[in-house]
Amino acid sequence: MPPARPILSDLTAILREVLDDPELVLTAATSAADIPGWDSMAHIALVVEVECRFDIQFQAAEIEALRQVGDLVALIEAKRAACRQAA
Repeated sequence: MPPARPILSDLTAILREVLDDPELVLTAATSAADIPGWDSMAHIALVVEVECRFDIQFQAAEIEALRQVGDLVALIEAKRAACRQAA
């Protein structure tokens, strides 16, 4: 797992790479509709990269329920907490 730093910062860095947009700024309220180029393929790439970088796995229903970046942050926090408790 990445070192303890704000998840939103990590997600911003990941999505900047996925979309090749170094100027991209995310907030908890950001949705895919707010970002040019964040289509279904970019969403898949984002999910895969998040799973790899945070060493977590999502269920399809969890991914489908995501509406905003803040939802993804909360899901990552919950997954990381569950991993810590299982360890």
